[in-house]
Amino acid sequence: MDRTHCTRGASDRADIYTRITQEIVAAIEAGTHASGWKLPWHHDGSAIARPMNLASQKRYRGINILALWVAAMKSGYGSGLWGTYRQFAAAGAQVRKGERSTTVVFWKQFQSGSADDAADGGDSGGNRDDDRDDGYDRPRFMAKGYAVFNAAQVDGLDMPPQPVLPESERIQASERFFANTGIPIQIEGDQACYVPSLDVVRMPPFARFRSVDSYYATLGHECGHATGAKHRLDRDLGGRFGSERYAIDEQIAELTASFVMADLGLAYNARPESTAYLASWLKVLKNDTRAIFTAASKAQAAADWMHAQQPDTDTAPSHTDDSVLDDAEASAAVAAAA
Repeated sequence: MDRTHCTRGASDRADIYTRITQEIVAAIEAGTHASGWKLPWHHDGSAIARPMNLASQKRYRGINILALWVAAMKSGYGSGLWGTYRQFAAAGAQVRKGERSTTVVFWKQFQSGSADDAADGGDSGGNRDDDRDDGYDRPRFMAKGYAVFNAAQVDGLDMPPQPVLPESERIQASERFFANTGIPIQIEGDQACYVPSLDVVRMPPFARFRSVDSYYATLGHECGHATGAKHRLDRDLGGRFGSERYAIDEQIAELTASFVMADLGLAYNARPESTAYLASWLKVLKNDTRAIFTAASKAQAAADWMHAQQPDTDTAPSHTDDSVLDDAEASAAVAAAA
């Protein structure tokens, strides 16, 4: 009995990684063949780009943002509001018959050597970075999936639209945001880049960019690289990804910029420079179903770091704690997904 239970638990967890990774890979491949070249993390900066939970009114984080973006893109949802079946029912709404749910992840915390660890074969795989193996007797995390629906899939929901700042105010806020990070930024030359040896981001003049969004998206991408410096987040991918670490750091920078641009209410569109990494991204994701979880986790950490440098912390987005949900809420969510 125990052995059967243990095998099922490990299999369920592995299936979550595989299922979400396959959906993201499929969206990348579809986006590269579509007119206009649209990848899952490309968005228009509207409320749809900031997926929020109905009950908590807080935003999702990391891999869940990406999973919900993929679902919204695939189904053409026009809302960024998500919730479980029970959460919509509690709000007086009804999920329409035949609607398909989207899987998101929460992380159940346990200690190494616990019954959960044994049930998982002694390898949690649940570190939210999924790339550490530094001993025992520390909190570990195990991935669990549960089902959510988009507000576009329900009837009877009455929610006021989210306020939108004028573009001029969003631009001013973006300028302050990147300046407040303290990352040195030099305006010179014709190529955007982060120079690790000098710890400086170099940006071409504003007039060289095709739009305001393009300028700040590029700046966000390069600042995403800069967050990995040893005196910031000390992001070392060599041990986990070896020769693919540069491509993965590009993926992390892409997601960091996309997350931050969504927070700032600005669009994040295709960057021609990214095409060189598409083949490497797909190769890594297909060979390692946890790679995109790691990239999203580190991108969320980078975005969090940037927000933490802001003098007014009240401006930081309020996120749902996808990492460790209340046991009762998590159990109800999983039961509803079954």
